[in-house]
Order: sequence, then C-alpha cells, then structure tokens
Amino acid sequence: MNRRKFISNTSLSLMSLALASATGCNSMMNGKSRKKISVGAHVWIYASSLSGYDVSPVLTQIFSDMSYAGFDCIETMEHPLRSTLYTDQIKELIDQYKIKLIGSSYSGEMWNKEKHNQIYEDVDLIFTNMASVGAKTFGVSVGKPGGRIKTGEELDNQAVLLKRIITLGKAKGIVLNLHNHTYEVENNMFDLRGTLKRIPDINLGPDLNWLLRAGVDPVAFLREFRKQIVFLHLRDQSVDGKWPESMGEGNIDFIEIADVLKEISFEGEAIIELAHEREFIPTRPLKESLKMSRDYMIKTMGI
Repeated sequence: MNRRKFISNTSLSLMSLALASATGCNSMMNGKSRKKISVGAHVWIYASSLSGYDVSPVLTQIFSDMSYAGFDCIETMEHPLRSTLYTDQIKELIDQYKIKLIGSSYSGEMWNKEKHNQIYEDVDLIFTNMASVGAKTFGVSVGKPGGRIKTGEELDNQAVLLKRIITLGKAKGIVLNLHNHTYEVENNMFDLRGTLKRIPDINLGPDLNWLLRAGVDPVAFLREFRKQIVFLHLRDQSVDGKWPESMGEGNIDFIEIADVLKEISFEGEAIIELAHEREFIPTRPLKESLKMSRDYMIKTMGI
C-alpha cells in the first residue's frame, strides 16, 4: 500500500487528506517482539453534556459501555478521583466489568504561581486515589491566560509546578504526560516549546486531532518527539473539519498513523476520545459508536 500524506502543510481544511483505506490490517499486527499497545477511551463524550464536566454520576454507564465496546482501559477526567466515595465505586466497577482505569486527564493554571499550592494539593489527593485503583497515567493540560500567550516568567512558573508534580507522581507510581489542546501548539508550538526548553525530557501525550486543528502536522510531530511520546489521544475528522459520530466515519488516515507508530517504536497507551460538535444529534447509542471505533482501530491499525 502506498504511503499517503496525512496533512497538507498549506491548508487546515483537510480537503487534501486521502480517504483512509479500510482494507487489510497494518503491519503493526505482525512481529512477535512488539509490546502490546493498550487501547482505551476517554470519558469526554460523556462529560461534555454534564454539569461541570463531572462524570461521577455516570460511572456505571461508562464502565458498562466501555466494556461492551471491547476497550482495554478507561481514561477518566479528574472529578471522581477527588472523592473516596467515587474512588471506591471505581474499584467495584473495575472488578465487575474487568476493565481497568488507566489514569486521568487534568487541567490547571500551571502558569499562575498563585495557584500552585492549590493545584499541588489537588493533584496529591487525586494521585492518592489513583494509586488505590491501580491507575498509572496522568495527562496534564497546562492552562492558558485569556487572549494572550504566556510570558517567560509564566513559562518558568509552569515548569516549576510540572517538575513538582512529576516528582510526586514518581513517588506514587504515576507517570505524567503533557497533553495538548490547540493553545499549547499554536504559534509554532510556542507554549509547548517553552515547556520543553525548561523540561527537555518531559513525557508527551499528544492529541493528534488538536495538533491537526492547530495547523501542526501530526506525523511530523510523532517523528520529531518520538523519544518522549508515551501516550496518545486519537479522534477522527471529516473533510469539512467536523468530528464524525465514530472513528472510521471521517477522513483521517489511521493506517499511516499506525505505520509511523511502528516506525518510532511507540509503546504506550492509545486513547480514543470521541467528541461531537455542539449541534450534532446522535444517530445511534453511544456504546455502539464506541464499539465501532474500537473495531475500526483493530481493522486499520492492528491495535
């Protein structure tokens, strides 16, 4: 199969993307020495319609749906992990549905020195509860000041807190990865490169679709930062720039992504994060879209 270009360097519309081939399995399925890539799903698609994005009230539905869809693991948002009540419920759901909680995403104003103690104490509580359920990964979004880029001093502040959290995580068996939305990678990746300048070896957990929406070539990103990428977020997108209902209903070439992951010897977690546009009306139960997405990853990426 000829290798196709994943993103045009001159257009954000995705009109130049080739339609992902749905035939055959990628070579990532071959090779006995390759370590298994855990494939999970993030809870955003549930959180997006809930007050405060708190998925605590729907944990049972989430575990049931994710188990039905065939995922190896779940990545939650941090809200339930602030509560011993919901952490205990997560333990029960892990046992009931035989699916693990891989970790949590987290967002905070890391750049704001006045928030450092509050964020650190919050993360300490979350880490304690994460460790109690065997969760290992922590995807951090560093926050942004409204309507502007960060100053050098704010990037310094951000790095100081990230280092503290990394050290705390190591003590509790939890690995931090730097997650991105668009703001971290806009303006020639100003925010991300500012962090990398101060913490050159920090682990990265890129969201390939947010990279795309910020005008960054995801394939080039994977190659440039291959040694630091330990985690991935995957999402499909159509040629009109909108998110489809499930993976495989858009135009992202996941076969090429699989080829690049094999090329860079990626060993980590690949997390599907479904998202729908505000005006979107679902045509099927969410658990079916999750199952279709999981099946599509097996078909196209071999994971």
